[in-house]
Amino acid sequence: ENIIKSSQRTLRRHHDWDIETYTDPLLALKRVRTCIFDLVLSDCRMPGIDGIAFLSELRQLQPDAIRMVLTGAVNINTLLDAINSAGAFRFIAKPWDDDNLIQSINEGLRFRRIMVENRMLAEKVKEQEDELKKKKKKKAGAAQQKNGVHKGVDG
Repeated sequence: ENIIKSSQRTLRRHHDWDIETYTDPLLALKRVRTCIFDLVLSDCRMPGIDGIAFLSELRQLQPDAIRMVLTGAVNINTLLDAINSAGAFRFIAKPWDDDNLIQSINEGLRFRRIMVENRMLAEKVKEQEDELKKKKKKKAGAAQQKNGVHKGVDG
């Protein structure tokens, strides 16, 4: 808990981020169901549910949230689980360097902004393509109708 409070003070001192901390992952998951988060930083080892399972659940609930893992001991299976099932953006080794942590968070938030912006642009392109198809279809129908009128008069 002291580590959490220390991290929170460090992050707030450097940035104007809204930060919520939880020592109980089940309470954190309850909160995730009611509030949208841009980024979630989770310890790998927690009481009740491990960090990978927590982040996997988070991924289902909030796929746009950037997921980062704090870990003291890294093994290949943990890495693979975090990447494959939780979609972890970054691993932060304990003990961490505050500057590295802040840089990683900034990069995660920047990645999220770009990801959301790209999705919005893709949706806009799709809407414009659909509108263009409708206009082409309408124009083709009008041209066909015009040709039909000429044939009826000439024929």
